[in-house]
Amino acid sequence: MAFQLWSPALHRRLFRRNVTDAVATELDFHLAMLEHDLVRRGVHPDEARHLAAARFNNLANIAAECRSIGHQTERTMRRTLHLQEFVDDIRFTVRQLLKAPGFAIIAVLTLALGIGATTVIFSAVDAVLLRRFAIAHPERTVFVNEFFKGQDGNVSAGIYLDWAAMTRSFSALTAEGFRTFNLTTPDAPERVFGGTVTADFFPALGVAPLRGRVFTAAEDQPGNDGVVVLGEELWRSHYGADPGLIGRTVLLDGEVRTVIGIMPAGFDPTTSQEQLWVPVAFDAARRAQHDEHYLTVVGVLKPGVTMQQAQRDMDGVARTEHQRFPKEANGAHVIGLVDFLTAQYRTPLMLLQGAVLLVLLIACGNVANLQLARSSSRAREMAIRAAIGAGRGRIVRQLLTENLLLALLAAALALGLAQLGIGALRANAPTGIPRIDQVHIGWTVAAFAVGAAAFSALLAGLMPALQLSRRDLQGTLRESGRQNQGTIRDRVRTALIVAEVALALPVLIGAGLLLRSAMHLQHVDPGFDLDGVVMARVLLPAGSPEQHVLAAERVVDDLSHRPGVVSAAMTSQAPMGPGGTSNGLLAEGRPFSQENLVQSRLRLVTTGYLQTMKLRLKQGRWFTDQDVAGAPRVMVISEAVAKQMFPGETPIGKRVGCCEPNVYKTVIGVMANVRSDGPAQDIVPEFYLPLAQAPADAWGWIGNIMSVTVRGATPDPAPATSAIRAAVRSVMPAAPVYRITTMRDALSATIAVDHFNTVLLVALGAIGMLLAAIGIYGVVGYFVTLRTHEIGIRMALGATGEQVLRLLAWQGLVPIVIGLLIGSGLAVWSARLLQASLYGVSAHDPATYAAVTAVLLLAGILATVAPARRAARVDPVRALQ
Repeated sequence: MAFQLWSPALHRRLFRRNVTDAVATELDFHLAMLEHDLVRRGVHPDEARHLAAARFNNLANIAAECRSIGHQTERTMRRTLHLQEFVDDIRFTVRQLLKAPGFAIIAVLTLALGIGATTVIFSAVDAVLLRRFAIAHPERTVFVNEFFKGQDGNVSAGIYLDWAAMTRSFSALTAEGFRTFNLTTPDAPERVFGGTVTADFFPALGVAPLRGRVFTAAEDQPGNDGVVVLGEELWRSHYGADPGLIGRTVLLDGEVRTVIGIMPAGFDPTTSQEQLWVPVAFDAARRAQHDEHYLTVVGVLKPGVTMQQAQRDMDGVARTEHQRFPKEANGAHVIGLVDFLTAQYRTPLMLLQGAVLLVLLIACGNVANLQLARSSSRAREMAIRAAIGAGRGRIVRQLLTENLLLALLAAALALGLAQLGIGALRANAPTGIPRIDQVHIGWTVAAFAVGAAAFSALLAGLMPALQLSRRDLQGTLRESGRQNQGTIRDRVRTALIVAEVALALPVLIGAGLLLRSAMHLQHVDPGFDLDGVVMARVLLPAGSPEQHVLAAERVVDDLSHRPGVVSAAMTSQAPMGPGGTSNGLLAEGRPFSQENLVQSRLRLVTTGYLQTMKLRLKQGRWFTDQDVAGAPRVMVISEAVAKQMFPGETPIGKRVGCCEPNVYKTVIGVMANVRSDGPAQDIVPEFYLPLAQAPADAWGWIGNIMSVTVRGATPDPAPATSAIRAAVRSVMPAAPVYRITTMRDALSATIAVDHFNTVLLVALGAIGMLLAAIGIYGVVGYFVTLRTHEIGIRMALGATGEQVLRLLAWQGLVPIVIGLLIGSGLAVWSARLLQASLYGVSAHDPATYAAVTAVLLLAGILATVAPARRAARVDPVRALQ
């Protein structure tokens, strides 16, 4: 390598004085000149030196001020110089890219794809996990749940009031219950979901109303609670955002309530999507009730109180409460509101973010390979720039500026792609993910995209820039850029292919595991025949328990006589549907204790429920028309209940206490287990009671809401849907019918989040594999181009096209195989993070690993063979020319 003896940079390093030396020299010069002038006037030299120094009046201060001015001037000049160089680099880059539009377009599109995908996933992470919740103190806001047998549960009114009186860790402890209201409108009654809250609910969360006010303590009392606060969305959709609505009345469940306030848009602290709020207004009976667990308790910790301190406080309170009410009170569990609402989605979203970052790295690898391929045509240019004085750092800065401009162009395009991706994300995201509807491109997301672009520019451009800046200047100029391209650069390109394959494999294996899991869920037996079943929710009008039973039976009877209906029934909660309640079951003769209780889900059903759902009766019998009020109390239990309560025994004829004090019910049947929460969830113990024998309090537990289930004569749900609406309208004209869906769609909804994550990861895996294949194709094609002359010589000496094809294919496959080996190790490590999202398949499933590896290897082979075959068909004469 040639050694450059002299350069402007070396001259500046050797002869440029620093500011301190320059100031000292200048002051010494002026001091000497003044001293010389005084000596010429006849002053003695010693006195002249003293007088000269005195005239400068504190030489040290003058020197310090001059040094400060000098440093500032130097910094200004340096900034001006760097800015000018940057502007020159931008202009030069634009000219270079216009000369190579193909390279620029491919590089921008590749980076835009990676940056856009990364931005879409980050926007979801930002909205769901990172963005601050719209309450005053999210870091101090917690849920306080009852804790029973390792599970969180709701709280009864009596226990909540006792907790609020005894705890010392909270500045506020509020409660909210959820229920459905009939909102009377001019067209038809409409179902509206709302909350019943304590008066301190809104002040505790620190959110002021958009208009009007919130409840007072006086309004949170029975008989004085005829007020309502509306959500902003309901206010706009039903009342046209009329500011004059404040002070007017609306009709909820036939009761007149005065609108006193409108909460701002996005106010949804528990992500329950309430549309309105009314005072909870506990009466005396409710205050004394410790066994109706229906409240969500939200607390705000006092400043300085930690979560652990609050938990210890609540443990003591819960023990005291359990001693007073051993049959009703349980433990207490304090959990941060933000953690509770986002915990289910944190791991899947972070896994998706990690996967999309791997895709971005693959895109950067492709652009780096493009830059390395392009560097061969720019070698002479870089050599000339270095020869006339450009240092290595200056060349690297120029090349990185080119990459930065490419990345910024890609970021602009990526934001457009991300906007489309976010629209698709919001349109297809399952319900229930908190704040997913708030995903958008704001300043945070835009800044992330620009940051990802800068990162991509550095990652994709640094290695090619360093390679170009290290070239042999004399050799490059002597050979006019036609010299051998260098083993080092070939190794870098090969290493990039190894990295791309190694990064693509974990993403593809994760997608493969989720696909296997989804296939398993499709074949899980739900415990009943769901094809042809349509269900809907109905809010019964206010009335007595007897009136509710009569209305439900009349609806079922009406449905049974309508065309297209095979059978019909009503239940308090259909499988995969909302609502429901649970109770602890205690076998007769066993002492009351938490260990002897079997917590089970209650289903109140009409007699046709067995036939409509096609449940499988394992033992005994089902309910008949004789199981009515006044007849012996009966129940049917699931296999899970029978196994826990009567292990090794026949449960038929046994008596079980539940739901009502000192009332036992005889077990007359055992039903096959039903996966009521969907195929991805564990089986929950369940028991069935005939609707005619429903406990009076049960109607309050279920909020007077029933589910209608209809088995249609055809797969088309339209006739069954029309029949449900018509039957309910004929029996209860004021009752709204809502949440109409097929049982098949309801099952799909239970696994919607898993399906959503699977689709996203599969899409990312496909993009990663496509980018890796493009990178392999580009590198092999580049090597073939470099070796065209060599191939011509080989073929002229007798090598066949098949031998050339084997040689090039093998050399192209080596980095792919190495990448697969490295990627397998990464996949084994990363797949463990997916285990909680997998069903029926292990995170280290050999079949998935083998299949995915084979697919990626096949893609690599195809990307390798195509340019190799082109080389094998080359004309030796033309290759030698």
